[in-house]
Amino acid sequence: MSGSNRSPDVVVIGAGVVGAACAYYCSRAGLSVTVVERGAIGGGTTSACEGNILLSDKEPGPELDLALLSSRLWQEAAGELGAERLEYQAKGGVVVSASPAGADGLRRLTAAQREAGVEAVDVSCGEVTELEPNITRDVVAGAYYPQDSQVQPVLATARLLQHARARGVTVLTGTEVTGFVRDGRGAVIGVATNSAEAPVIHAGRVVNAAGTWSGQLSELAGAPVPVLPRKGFILVTEPLPRVIRHKVYSADYVANVASGEAGLESSVVVEGTRAGTVLIGASRERVGFDRSMSLPVLRRLAAQAIAVFPFLAEVALLRSYLGFRPYCPDHLPVIGADPRAPWLVHATGHEGAGIGLSAATGHLIAQVIAGTEPDLDLTPFRPDRFEEATG
Repeated sequence: MSGSNRSPDVVVIGAGVVGAACAYYCSRAGLSVTVVERGAIGGGTTSACEGNILLSDKEPGPELDLALLSSRLWQEAAGELGAERLEYQAKGGVVVSASPAGADGLRRLTAAQREAGVEAVDVSCGEVTELEPNITRDVVAGAYYPQDSQVQPVLATARLLQHARARGVTVLTGTEVTGFVRDGRGAVIGVATNSAEAPVIHAGRVVNAAGTWSGQLSELAGAPVPVLPRKGFILVTEPLPRVIRHKVYSADYVANVASGEAGLESSVVVEGTRAGTVLIGASRERVGFDRSMSLPVLRRLAAQAIAVFPFLAEVALLRSYLGFRPYCPDHLPVIGADPRAPWLVHATGHEGAGIGLSAATGHLIAQVIAGTEPDLDLTPFRPDRFEEATG
């Protein structure tokens, strides 16, 4: 490892954005790290998302607390690594409602979010139009969230790992974890891989940051967490001038994010990119790892986007893509040490919020491993909480 036979302090399984953040913050804490990735850097869920760093879609509670910490850390990372190098944009978010009932619900949400520390500004339909001149005139009311931001997911992941490598972190791609190494007391002290060069890697801690595959890995370690894939599509338009200024979505998006239904759900999210393309999401359904395309889902997303931005009816689509988000039944990620398997640490289950929550997750994991007091209470994210719920 890194030119020597010394075992690293930490092995991180997964080189998506969460694994990269774990490596980045652990190396900043002075820990030696090896990252093991079965595919390419950022090649899984990270490569099939929009790069959102959102506060607007979260109700008060543990996830919002995590998001507030992560938003601040992403801002700091943009300062340290270079905003341009991450394509970090503090563009802000706009949530809109087309019905009085939806507007009332949105007002209740923003009031609660403000109490929790979010900058949530209630805006009238006229003020929504000032923020987004091309939006439908059917909007009744809205909310503006200046703290919402965005990064380019794969680029941000690569930059985090680039800086981690500069601090001595080793990254092994094309290397699949096939098992866990335990000592006589049952503690996880390393991983077995399919690599002839590194068939076994011993470490002081092992971090399961394998995204949608972390459920299978946790079972392999004898400490299962119920992480399942949740499929979602995104549409990409032809390049346009700056016609959409913020991340814009409908008020029912928050409810769909929080839903545990296995069937298809969709609620519109529309935003422009630096390249001029417009990204349109988001659908959700639990269908395993089925990668088949669905024309009805794509049509539904397009229709919902046109309802918010009518001009999109005349815009050509370049492509669509899909990804799988690591879903947990209670919609909270799994973060922290697993009491069922000493020295195993989890950083997974963020569903569609992995980009935004990754910085705080990596920071907290580094604190746990370094033995310092975490900045947040990790009790709501405990890996064994599901056994308590069923037992």
